[in-house]
Amino acid sequence: MTSQLNVDTIVDKAGSGGTNVKIGNTSTYVSDGGNVTQNTVQGIAKLWISDETLVATSNHTEDSFNVGSITDVGTGVAQVNNTNNMSNTGYSCHTQHTINGDVMDTPKTVANTASERTNFFRSSTSAVTDQAFVMTIFGDLA
Repeated sequence: MTSQLNVDTIVDKAGSGGTNVKIGNTSTYVSDGGNVTQNTVQGIAKLWISDETLVATSNHTEDSFNVGSITDVGTGVAQVNNTNNMSNTGYSCHTQHTINGDVMDTPKTVANTASERTNFFRSSTSAVTDQAFVMTIFGDLA
């Protein structure tokens, strides 16, 4: 027998309004079309960052999640150091940056479970260059 819980709001035990809802690795949600279910935990980004650390005039992280620090490895090379490690190197990393208005994707170049290194280069000359960037990682946390 299945059961259903219908509520408008979930609050903490004290009734003060906040909540700490935890979901397990096997939690699912129904797809937009309602025909299939998807694993909730698998579909959540495990790391993201919007960063201008490599840009001398800005030199700051605008916002991030699961990022401990940024290492400026050299011209056009940034290393994003995770707060929480990935479980393996088979994760999906998308890095995007803009040079003179042209948006470019940069594949991960050195991947391990604790950090992600990426190179930024001009597509026309292949020269590396410091750039602001955004990065998103999907995969399994350790």
